[in-house]
Parts: sequence; C-alpha cells; structure tokens
Amino acid sequence: MTPTDLGPVELFCTVDGPPDAPVLLLVHGWGGDGREWSFHAEALSDRFRVLVPDLRGHGRSGVPATGNTPAAMAADLHALLGRLTTGPVTAVGHSMGGQVVNLLAVTHPRSVRSVVALDPAHGAHGDELTDIPRRLAAYRAGGAREAARFVAGAFRPDSPRGLRTAHLRTMTGTPDHVVAQSYAGMYTDPGAVGVRPHSEAYLARRTRPALTVRTSPGAAAWERTTLGTGPGTAGSRVEHWPDTGHYLHEEHPERTVRLVRTWAEEHDGRAHHQQDRHG
Repeated sequence: MTPTDLGPVELFCTVDGPPDAPVLLLVHGWGGDGREWSFHAEALSDRFRVLVPDLRGHGRSGVPATGNTPAAMAADLHALLGRLTTGPVTAVGHSMGGQVVNLLAVTHPRSVRSVVALDPAHGAHGDELTDIPRRLAAYRAGGAREAARFVAGAFRPDSPRGLRTAHLRTMTGTPDHVVAQSYAGMYTDPGAVGVRPHSEAYLARRTRPALTVRTSPGAAAWERTTLGTGPGTAGSRVEHWPDTGHYLHEEHPERTVRLVRTWAEEHDGRAHHQQDRHG
C-alpha cells in the first residue's frame, strides 16, 4: 500500500480484512514499526478490518524534522482514520503506542470505540521518573544506538527466539532525532502525559472503555485507580500478565489475539454480526 499523504506527513498503513467489518487499529511502540503486528493482523483479519500504520518517523512513514511526538502521532491517526472513512475503531497500542491510542481517545473520542493498551508508556514514577533526564540526555547524544541498549534489557531470557534481535534492528534503524523527540514527547515536553500525575489527569478525560494489560503488579494496581466511572467507560478493566516481558503481544501472540478479539466483539455489535456471517 502506498503511503497516505496527510499534509504534515505521509503515513504508511496496511489494511486487511472485509471492508464492511468493524475496524481494529494496531499501533506499535517507540522505535518499532507495524511489522510487529503481522501475526495479529493476519489472525484477526477474518472478522475485522485491520489497520496497521507506521507512526511518523518510524518504519516506512515520513520522517519530519520536528514534531515526532505521541500527541502529533495521535493527530496523524485521527486524520488517517478520516481519510479512510473508518468510523470509530477499536484502538490497540503497545508501549508508546498505548499512550498514542489513549491520546487519540481523549482528543478525538468520536474516532474511537474502545481502547486496548498493552504495557502503555505512562504512569512513570519512582526510579523510572528519576532516570528520565539521564535517559533523555543519552538519547539526544547517542540516538538510536543508545536506545537500542535500553531495549536490549526489555526481554526475558525465554522470549521467542529472534524477537530481541528484530527489535534491536528496528530501533537502530530509527532516525536519531525521532528517538529523542519521541521520548521527550512521552515524558518531558510541555503537555507530555507519561509522568504519573499527568497520566492520571489525561486518563481521567478518557470517555471510552479501556482494557489495559500490565506486566508489573504495581503498575496494574495503579492503573486500576485510573479507570473512569462515567457511562462511556463502562466495562473498563486492567489485567496483569505475570512472568512476561515488555513486548507481551509478541511473546504471547495467540493470547493477545484472543484478548483483542473478545474485547472488540464485546464492544462492537458488528463484530458479532461478522462472526455469524463467517460461522
């Protein structure tokens, strides 16, 4: 598929599945690209229209000199959904992508039916918060190679063979300025929502149901305190997947597919219709 020209940037996005099916948007994280969703897109495209974009500055999408932040990425996705006339989507995101889809739900709620956030990049506190200035300085000085050193530690020894290498290659291929700008956009820029008090404030504005999966019990416990009580957020919940690394959707692809499928069917009546049509 050729990139879609959105004005500020061209976004590469693959589209699979029946054109009249409910829509899933699968969003990768920092220094990644849409290829990490290949298994899931193929498995889910029987009953869903599956969109897998490369975020600005990543993969096969355009690389602006400035503005490579989660807020801009969420705005890009809103424009992309409008261009593709999808209607509201189930927005699924991992890590930085989890922050992006939550921002999309907060800033453009009519574009989103519900959210699935997998180990989202928000809620930083404690040692992680203290280390942010050092890490940002390192990424501004060392770019993608410095980020790859951090990513190398995000995998369990029993992670699927090749997963660590695939992400190191993808991160190392991400432009240096994108790595630093994206990290600052998550945590330190004005309006960034990655630090816990700011995370709580933006999640309080979310008016769509959300399923969040955390790999840390402490993060899961905190995340449960952020669930909204308004009618638009009914059914929101948090799951904890123990003994799992940060790239949980790739460590456990079948489990992730089941999770997303069940959630989307619960929150989009058309998914049940597609199930009936396909037996």
